Amino acid sequence: MRLLPQDVLLVVATAGEAEFFGGLGCRVVVSGVGPVAAALATAQATAARRPRLAVSAGIAGAFAPSGLRPGDLALSSRMIQADYGAELGSGPGAAFLDLPALELTVGSLPGQAAYGDFAAAGGTQALAQQLGAGYGPMLTLNTVTGSRERAEELLRRFPGALTEGMEGAGVAHAAALAGVPALELRGISNFVGPRDRSAWQIGAALQAARRGLGGLLAADWPEE
Repeated sequence: MRLLPQDVLLVVATAGEAEFFGGLGCRVVVSGVGPVAAALATAQATAARRPRLAVSAGIAGAFAPSGLRPGDLALSSRMIQADYGAELGSGPGAAFLDLPALELTVGSLPGQAAYGDFAAAGGTQALAQQLGAGYGPMLTLNTVTGSRERAEELLRRFPGALTEGMEGAGVAHAAALAGVPALELRGISNFVGPRDRSAWQIGAALQAARRGLGGLLAADWPEE
């Protein structure tokens, strides 16, 4: 199955990203930053007209062990709301209780989605291989990581995580409630850790994301 551009809903955080991805023919919604804004915008857009695929698109920071570098492309295997839970203490002996440990859920959704861990649309792995993109878990956080220690903590909790962003799991959550497949697609602008905006490569990241979106529209997808 080949997706038509109008079948794809792109949810982006900023007007600049929307402008850069213009011309692809997709329906583009600017949500604002964060998972709540992304979920609300996705819910509104899917209610108005149901897409065949919802995509959280834009730029992201990469965890250094992923092997991704600025200008690379990453696609999600899972979109995870990584900061849902409870902290126990602080410092070296601190612990973190996730939603399963707290016996809490984000709603009546099947499997891991009930805990804010959403599987990407079928066909995403094949697309990543076709595009030479990274493929793996992508974390969603309300606060961007600003230290090496925090980055290492996230990787201990989510081994193999590729990136962190602020919208992917929000898009996936709303899409799951609407019965719409979803994925996250990000160009890499920087590394997760100490914040050094001067080292970010935003132009290269946007180019990578646009290349990925072009590949998505040219790919064959599993029948629904």
